[in-house]
Amino acid sequence: MENSAQSARLPHLHESELFHAIKNPAFRRIGLMGRAGKRSVTQSLVQIAQTINDMNLTLIMDVQTANLPTLNLTEIEKVKIVKRGLIGEICDLVIVVGGDGSILHAAEALARYRVPVLGVNRGRLGFLADVKPEEAAFKLRQVLMGDYQLDHRFLLTMEIREGRNIIHEDMALNDVVLHAGKSVHMIDFQMKIDGQDVYRQHSDGLIAATPTGSTAYALSGGGPIIHPSMDAICLVPMHPHTLSSRPIVVSGNSEVCIRIHEDNRTQPMVSADGKPSVPLEQEQRLYIRKHPDKLTLLHPPGFDFYEACRTKLHWNVHAEEFSLDVDDDIIDDE
Repeated sequence: MENSAQSARLPHLHESELFHAIKNPAFRRIGLMGRAGKRSVTQSLVQIAQTINDMNLTLIMDVQTANLPTLNLTEIEKVKIVKRGLIGEICDLVIVVGGDGSILHAAEALARYRVPVLGVNRGRLGFLADVKPEEAAFKLRQVLMGDYQLDHRFLLTMEIREGRNIIHEDMALNDVVLHAGKSVHMIDFQMKIDGQDVYRQHSDGLIAATPTGSTAYALSGGGPIIHPSMDAICLVPMHPHTLSSRPIVVSGNSEVCIRIHEDNRTQPMVSADGKPSVPLEQEQRLYIRKHPDKLTLLHPPGFDFYEACRTKLHWNVHAEEFSLDVDDDIIDDE
């Protein structure tokens, strides 16, 4: 994670009386995206749009967001509407309002352009969308003044091949999941990593997660939490028949290959980031490896991954005397 150049020099610039007179903000063309049609999402969209207009910056919104049924565009003074595929190309910064799923949905359109993405959380956990709605205007001003941290997250690419033909391909920020669909039968599959045999396994499936995805589905499956700065892929078996089958963490440059065994009795399915699943046939191969693009997340100053874990995963749900801020049991010899 890297800090902006302004972060150290101008920590209190947003409090200056000259704030609105600054002629060189860090970003000039601001994209605004929202996914869910909830009233709370559109309230934040309007609030953020007004902040951008107040700073005389260019506000750009994609067609899908502009057409949200609960959004009244007459509440926004100046806005340009473009196709979603163009917003990453023409914007300096894109703000996504919603939950982490909204950022997963936006990642496919934005990653190739390396445009920074700022998430305003209107969902549940908010590991990716980490700005609270009530702080959005204040935090946005900090970011637009150049006070921010950049966080580069790698993605996974998945390919289903039959011989030399690519039958299906997709990308994922969180995870690629092999699962049994609606069947109650386990999947019988074999896995190789970088061409080396790893195991043949009977299980409900396999989760291949990035460090970003390690706090999502993989965590529910018993996988480890991996710091976002790590270059690693986590492979988490789903309810394996053999209890010794444990999660494996491999290099981020590894290539995982999965083949369905001929004795398999159910129809395996594959999904990337929860998108619609596609079948994986016995004669096909599933390849998972690092995607050439990355998603650049932008955080306001003070972002702390461990603090996010404490908050989102409730690590600090205990008596006040055990708070991290209290060291009563440490004796000062002086």
